[in-house]
Amino acid sequence: MTSRPARRLTLYLNVGHALDHLVMLIYPTVVLALAAAWNRPYAELLPLSLGGFIAFGAFSLPAGWLADHWSRFGMMVVFFLGVGAASILTGLAQSEWQIAAGLTLVGLFAAIYHPVGIAMLVAEAPKVGRTLGVNGVFGNVGVAFAALLAGALADLATWRAAFIVPGIAAIALGLGFFLAGRGVDPERGKAKGPAIRLPRELLVRVFLVIAVTTAAGGLIFNATTVSMPKLFQERLAAITDTTFGIGALVSIVYLIAAMAQLLVGWLIDRHSLKAVFVTVALAQVPLLAAAGTSEGTAMMVVAVAMMFFVFGQIPINDAMIARYTAEEWRARAYSVRYVVSFMGSALAVPLVAAVSAAYGALGPVYPVLAVFAALILAAALALPGDRAIAARGRASVVA
Repeated sequence: MTSRPARRLTLYLNVGHALDHLVMLIYPTVVLALAAAWNRPYAELLPLSLGGFIAFGAFSLPAGWLADHWSRFGMMVVFFLGVGAASILTGLAQSEWQIAAGLTLVGLFAAIYHPVGIAMLVAEAPKVGRTLGVNGVFGNVGVAFAALLAGALADLATWRAAFIVPGIAAIALGLGFFLAGRGVDPERGKAKGPAIRLPRELLVRVFLVIAVTTAAGGLIFNATTVSMPKLFQERLAAITDTTFGIGALVSIVYLIAAMAQLLVGWLIDRHSLKAVFVTVALAQVPLLAAAGTSEGTAMMVVAVAMMFFVFGQIPINDAMIARYTAEEWRARAYSVRYVVSFMGSALAVPLVAAVSAAYGALGPVYPVLAVFAALILAAALALPGDRAIAARGRASVVA
């Protein structure tokens, strides 16, 4: 995508990544205001989002299949319009079951983005690491502004506005994306092959590493992002006690940590993928453990460092898919990767809710997450190195 219309389409795809994570993470902040408004415990209301996170993973597979068999561009139009309508419906909910249904519908449409949008972006990207890094920053900005926007609208207006306003914006973006796609062939590049073709046994090994690290990484990502507003409410009460204030602090952490994806993307293009992966995985273990006991200013410092490396892992797995899979079925490969990742993510909600109910605090969640980070490290060490791949793989012929 090099023409001006194609660049506009790329911008919409990146903004779509921000929107995707924003709509999925509105509720973890809104639930703080909802618990006070409805006089219900946090541990009872948080699980209403479980259906959304399950749908976020489960529907990645059919989304990827439809994109490869119908149209990636068409599926992205459905994504924008669908998440917009579902968010508005959630904001109009009158009961707990309606909120749960609305969040599930949000997750269903949000599932389209990762297997389809990222496959469109990397189809002809000259530097996959840079492309994924920039796209990852947009996604993390969405994560950051979910807490800020939801907190601001919940405090200044109502929790309903936290869903309705982004929903209207999503529909507007969908119409803009559709118009930007005129005159562009968004399906081009599908005949392009991977940079390297691997023998079957080496390819199986790579995908086992991807499966383990994406499942554990999805759990860590979702558990940290879902629990952080509540954790900050517990640990930073001396700094702020409003939903907006908590959302602002969470946003600061995420915005700083978002730069990790640019750095990791740059490193992927220039250094061994395995070396970058092992470094990122190794740093997560002690930082997740430290987050379980830190307080005040130390909590903020640990949170920034922890999320820096949690966010930094995301483009690594996407880069492996882009490097080792054929373009004609890459959307399906990404869909499988995200099914595994987001099904792991879905386990985060019951984990956080169970710990909150059992201990009355979220600190004990983080040592558990450190164990999963150690599992990621072990899998990263098992990834074949660049020399092994170069020796046993072969360059593909790209027309």
